[in-house]
Amino acid sequence: MFNSLTSRLQDAFRELRKRGKLRPEDIDQAVKSIRIALLEADVNYQVAKSLLENVRQQALGEEVSQSLNPAQQVIRIIHQELVQTLGESGRLNLTGAKPRVIMLVGLQGSGKTTTAAKLAGRLRARGERVAMVAADPYRPAAVEQLKVLGRELDVTVYHEEGVATADLCANAAAAAARAGVSVLILDTAGRSQLDDILMLELQQIQSRVGPSELLLVADAMTGQEAVSIASGFHDSLGLTGLILSKMDGDARGGAAISMRAVTGVPIKFIGTGENRDALEAFEPDRLASRILGMGDVLSLIEKAEQTFDQEQAADQAERMLKGRFTLEDFENQLEQMQRMGPLEKVMEMIPGFSAARPTEPMPDMENQLKRTQAIIRSMTPVERRKPEVLNASRKRRIAAGSGTTVQEVNQLLRQFRQMQKMLKKLGGRGLSGIIQRLQ
Repeated sequence: MFNSLTSRLQDAFRELRKRGKLRPEDIDQAVKSIRIALLEADVNYQVAKSLLENVRQQALGEEVSQSLNPAQQVIRIIHQELVQTLGESGRLNLTGAKPRVIMLVGLQGSGKTTTAAKLAGRLRARGERVAMVAADPYRPAAVEQLKVLGRELDVTVYHEEGVATADLCANAAAAAARAGVSVLILDTAGRSQLDDILMLELQQIQSRVGPSELLLVADAMTGQEAVSIASGFHDSLGLTGLILSKMDGDARGGAAISMRAVTGVPIKFIGTGENRDALEAFEPDRLASRILGMGDVLSLIEKAEQTFDQEQAADQAERMLKGRFTLEDFENQLEQMQRMGPLEKVMEMIPGFSAARPTEPMPDMENQLKRTQAIIRSMTPVERRKPEVLNASRKRRIAAGSGTTVQEVNQLLRQFRQMQKMLKKLGGRGLSGIIQRLQ
């Protein structure tokens, strides 16, 4: 997410850090570099111009010129301006009579159907009784796709063959009310481009069901075109919010910075992958931090809390600090890390990682993790708990079973022994002792 933009911004900040005290010409050069980075990332020209004019005026102020660390002050100013441009966090309006209808609109290929399922899963986890409506009779297999997703989530999907879409949605809303559904999500039809026929159909649905939320699902990879699409839908329907899909695959990401400023419509969610839980609530301050390479510790903690078994984690932490950490525990931790998503996305949330990250993707990290798991899974339960029993013949068997080499098995064992020694030094007094020291 924002890889290219973050890299360019980091280059500009690196130049600022070389200056003990910023001169006006240093600020002008930095603003110029940042402007190029924003425009290359498909940020709307007027949005970039306004944002950077505010940054320049504040950076030339007395507070920055007299600061002991002017570069950090400039980064703080840019962060504040990005947050201002991105707007406030968008919250779903789930008030009023049930079912509260959430109507998803967008062009074909924007990811409406998968987003409907992600949103259903998210709301269901919050305790809502959710159902979905397959209201796209035009795209081949659209109805079946939503039904499959509904079965995976155990969420009811309404559909009627040969019924006008506005009637279908109205009938589904009535059926949902009788069934005690609290939230009804409409997956409506899209087109390859904006046209009057599409808008008329959506307006008819809107008129019949009176949605609490009318959300545009926009493909972030379309860049500035996504801003134009959002403006077109908003002018015709009066959007209440935006969901930016495919943020994980976007090398530029400027649409996220531009859309709120151009349309005035709040961004409510961002889609960050294909997994059912890859839908994040939009938090402008966190997103601004990630754009600037400052990490996102709060999102990292939330993701870990959702993924990790808390009792198991506490038990493993106690075992670690008492020196009883085994390869079995280590393999369990690797599994839980994988559930958090691709390592590169997780690492993006760590402060400072973007500045130190390699310019190329990190397939080796993912591959190494899988090879490590394969080695541990090729061991017997006794070998995992007592790796000291591993002799040469056992290592050869493990290497053959995991598709690795004896050298890789030995390397893993060396690293594990080093980890055990470090944990023993750290945890002489156990977990409670560590907590007491921190307090």
